Amino acid sequence: MIILKTEQEIELIKKSGEILAKALIDLKDFIKAGITTWAINKRAEQLIRKMGGRPAFKGYKPAFSRKKYPFATCISLNDEVVHGLPSKTRVLKEGDIVSVDMGVEYKGYFSDAAYTYVIGSVEERVKQLVEVTRAALYKGIEKAVVGNRVGDISHAIGSYVKSYGFSPVKDYCGHGVGKKIHEDPPIPNDGRPGRGEVLRAGMTIAIEPMVAMGSGEVMVKDDGWTAVTRDGSYAAHFEHTVAITEDGPVILTDWEEDAEEG
Repeated sequence: MIILKTEQEIELIKKSGEILAKALIDLKDFIKAGITTWAINKRAEQLIRKMGGRPAFKGYKPAFSRKKYPFATCISLNDEVVHGLPSKTRVLKEGDIVSVDMGVEYKGYFSDAAYTYVIGSVEERVKQLVEVTRAALYKGIEKAVVGNRVGDISHAIGSYVKSYGFSPVKDYCGHGVGKKIHEDPPIPNDGRPGRGEVLRAGMTIAIEPMVAMGSGEVMVKDDGWTAVTRDGSYAAHFEHTVAITEDGPVILTDWEEDAEEG
């Protein structure tokens, strides 16, 4: 069931999103070679709580797992697509890419966002992967307008990614968000235009391209959480929470640098 939100509810989701965005912006300077993924998780949780939010992932039990998630963030390196577990022994090194995905709850309302950070110098094709994935997010957001369909978002993302020779990951997708961390409708990262749920004012959705350099096929590691590419190719992940309004899409988790300055 799709849950439409009032203007007042969207404002609360926006406040949640501002907390989340500030944490992701802070991590841009914090994440570097030599630190552990555990340290990233610890800092993110501290920042979220300091700003009055609650890490929404911590203690959350998704449909695919029998266990609750124990961390504030999902941190995925290189060939890991999503749901990577923070670790005290996982140390970042030059040439890594690291995707940080997290949610924030504020006064009962939720936001969700992700950002892929590049550690030092990386191969040109890896750099392009990150840039194309980030751009694909905004291609999808452009289609998040009243009267369009979910498939218009999905097609915008998938066609853009494939035009560069990369593969959208189809096993995981975006989703509704707001009163819960995961709501309807699912938002695939590839699809046909004009198909799927009609977009209406008051919908709040998480659009999140996950893109691989290789085939895009994934498998889950023995830890039961971490999804990796089957061919070992690198993957990138960006995500925003977006409100659909009569005046167009509104990003509620703006982690861009100019948003921080404003």
